[in-house]
Amino acid sequence: MKRAAFGIRMHSGWGVLVAVSDEIEIIDRRRIAVTNDKGPRGNQPFHYARELGLAEAEKYLLQYRAESERMARETIAVAAKELKACGYDVAVIALLLASGRPLPELPQILASHPLIHTAEGELFREVVVQASESLRIPVRRYRERAIEQIAESVLIASTQIALQKLAVAGKKLGPPWTSDHKAAVLAGYVALRETISERKAQANT
Repeated sequence: MKRAAFGIRMHSGWGVLVAVSDEIEIIDRRRIAVTNDKGPRGNQPFHYARELGLAEAEKYLLQYRAESERMARETIAVAAKELKACGYDVAVIALLLASGRPLPELPQILASHPLIHTAEGELFREVVVQASESLRIPVRRYRERAIEQIAESVLIASTQIALQKLAVAGKKLGPPWTSDHKAAVLAGYVALRETISERKAQANT
């Protein structure tokens, strides 16, 4: 079984998932949706929660999170199953993060419009983590702004070669191939290389 990784970059209620192999082949890409447009406020759960009392807001957000996690788990599970049928084992998932500032308690979040946006972004990334872990796929998190620097520290001399191969693979795949896909596939490949290196080190001890 060949090894592969998923790289994921989330937005408000949706994201992109790109699968990359150890041979720097892009073997899948798809949209990952974690919101249901039928619900109130769709992809803005904290905006809606602000209009509720605290107890109701907590209950609503728990339900919303559970449904979002279910949707993320379903997409990731299907993608992993399809890759397995093609001879690939998903060894790790790379998730790109924003600034990563710690959030205060819910009352403080709901009182601040900027924090509401931050909390929503964090929620959509966190449901991906929970969904992945429930499928027993390990997750590595990377700051989006630092991913190229991290790649250089992990790949060392092969960094430029890897970047060139990923760029060629993306162009060969054709549109859509956005900045989301580029960042996700790089994170996925870095996570895969780190995972393989760690497994080799463990095997030699």
